[in-house]
Amino acid sequence: MSDTVPCAPDTRPPTSTFRAAAQQGDFLITAEVMPPKGGNPAHMIEMARLLKGRVHSVNITDGSRAVLRMSSLAASALLLREGIEPIWQVACRDRNAIGLQADLMGAQALGIRNVLALTGDPIKAGDHPQAKAVFELESVRLLKLIHKLNAGFDLNDKPLTDGATELFVGAAIDPQCGSWSGLQSRFERKLAAGAQFFQSQLISDFDRLEKFMTQLAVGCNKPILAGIFLLKSAKNAQFINRCVPGVQIPDHLIDRLARTSDPLQEGVAIAAEQVQQARQLCQGVHMMAVKREDLIPQILDRAGIAPLKK
Repeated sequence: MSDTVPCAPDTRPPTSTFRAAAQQGDFLITAEVMPPKGGNPAHMIEMARLLKGRVHSVNITDGSRAVLRMSSLAASALLLREGIEPIWQVACRDRNAIGLQADLMGAQALGIRNVLALTGDPIKAGDHPQAKAVFELESVRLLKLIHKLNAGFDLNDKPLTDGATELFVGAAIDPQCGSWSGLQSRFERKLAAGAQFFQSQLISDFDRLEKFMTQLAVGCNKPILAGIFLLKSAKNAQFINRCVPGVQIPDHLIDRLARTSDPLQEGVAIAAEQVQQARQLCQGVHMMAVKREDLIPQILDRAGIAPLKK
């Protein structure tokens, strides 16, 4: 038997490029990738690899639209293994307080440092409408919970005897919300609960985004990332208008997509223009190009956004 003392594991937290860039005021770029519907993550990893060097972090959705997908925590860990920094989206719909805390501590152990705290879409919107929703917490209470875990305590104010978490937590915001007072209240509550950055829903009204930035977000000193969505066709834009609450793609953009012989490339051009608009208003963009994440580098090129410095 050897009497060699084993080396202690390296418990230092991995460096978060996203957090460092956010705190030093860089223009932030994130992109969204969906986990697979099944056990093979190859396509997800391929799409995420195409974003290396172009985005600060890759969001992994958590049962978006209440549609079954691979665990967002597992998918985030897979990206981290590939050298791709994830933002783990965690929704309250499917877990009670015990499950949420367990997963958050697990994320810490896996080296995942960026979290987006979400309430979650309603069960009836998805592909398992008979499932039981949990919703023991919602996004603001989840933010408060993460703040406690970062301070070394659980939800019941009991010490975390094996170490606090060090999670950089953000929240979602919808500047196009129909109720201005509701938007203000929700934004202020999320700030007070400890949100360190905000990613917006799809932005189609940049006048409304400017109003939000100049009247509500001014002076908050937290990065706001505008949601930029790749429209693939006029039909795609019309579907969004019918099915996504609070979003209205303007008629002039739908007309552009309908008139062109190459609607996908027109969508790329529109998204690039919107990135340029957002760059004048806020500290970043959150790119959404469902099933065409490979086009995000092209959008950024057309918008004049250079690759990230190594």
